[in-house]
Amino acid sequence: MNFKVLTLATSLLLILSACAQTLSTQEPIPVKVVVVTMFEIGELSGDKAGEFQLWKERRHLDKKFPFHGYRDLYFNEDSGILGIVTGIGTARAASSMMALGLDPRFDLSQSYFLIAGIAGFDPEDASIGSAAWAEYLVDGDLSHEIDAREIPDDWEFGYFDRYTKMPFDPDNPEPTGEMYQINGSLADWAYQLTKDINLGDDESLVEVRERYTNHPNARRPPFVLKGDNIASLTFWHGAILTDWANKWVDYWTEGKGEFVSAAMEDTGSFLSLGWLDKIGKVDKDRVMVLRTASNYTMPPPGITAVENLLAENEGYAGLAVALESAYVVGGRVVDEILNNWDIYKDRIPGSEDKESEYKGSEKNKSGVNE
Repeated sequence: MNFKVLTLATSLLLILSACAQTLSTQEPIPVKVVVVTMFEIGELSGDKAGEFQLWKERRHLDKKFPFHGYRDLYFNEDSGILGIVTGIGTARAASSMMALGLDPRFDLSQSYFLIAGIAGFDPEDASIGSAAWAEYLVDGDLSHEIDAREIPDDWEFGYFDRYTKMPFDPDNPEPTGEMYQINGSLADWAYQLTKDINLGDDESLVEVRERYTNHPNARRPPFVLKGDNIASLTFWHGAILTDWANKWVDYWTEGKGEFVSAAMEDTGSFLSLGWLDKIGKVDKDRVMVLRTASNYTMPPPGITAVENLLAENEGYAGLAVALESAYVVGGRVVDEILNNWDIYKDRIPGSEDKESEYKGSEKNKSGVNE
């Protein structure tokens, strides 16, 4: 081997060894809040905003950490907020959250996770721009399916659980990935803290809302509510599938949940966080899910589901409003946690031993066993 090449190779090995040793001895960075978003449009700042841009710009998430995921990570050393863009879909979200949880650069053991993104909302429950805190996350993919043209005459839908013989079989088994229940006390606390926020309004959306003549809540100005999420890789739309989503959430939560928002990621994100909790990397009871309405899950009267979906594919009418709602509502919770970090570092808001007007219900199990 050429002596110069050998010398260069030896030097590179010494440098890499020194870098590895530095990483192994460096203390991980404590993170107070992880803001989890799913997509961004174009650049991370200065152009049309996706879910991450407002957080990056307004919370000064300026320190970049290269990350072998969908996008790099960004951190504010003063506030302790870390931002991640997972990518769209349950697979990307689960992979990104697992990669983050195993990243040795960060200490996430006491971090609060705020999953904040847009979604389609059931017009029966809320209007574009509204914000919903979820307690139940239901998977919309994990099932059997038979095409609707081939189902028995007495079946409403072609979806049914893998271990049953018909849709909504009353003898339903325990969920094995179809449903996750996050910390209900924390969700209640976040809702109580934010329920009276004035989300403003956008006059350009009044006409869109007024089309929903059969749904009073769809015609209201944006507001904060509690409501549960269904996640599926298929972007579905229409009155029939909205009816299915309501019944699917009701079925898996045994009547305790209420379908409000439809998105693609949250069951995947929470599954990874639940597994990371098992090895002490995160605390799954510190996870919050906030979804805001950029569109409805079904069309108004006089418009077909196909027409409405294709129109939405050209751009959500409520995108900017939904992004602002996610930042305003989620930001209120983030500020409360950071401003009282001496309390919330060791004591989760809404927990049974916290004397507060925001005290929620008895702490819930998540059911992350799969």
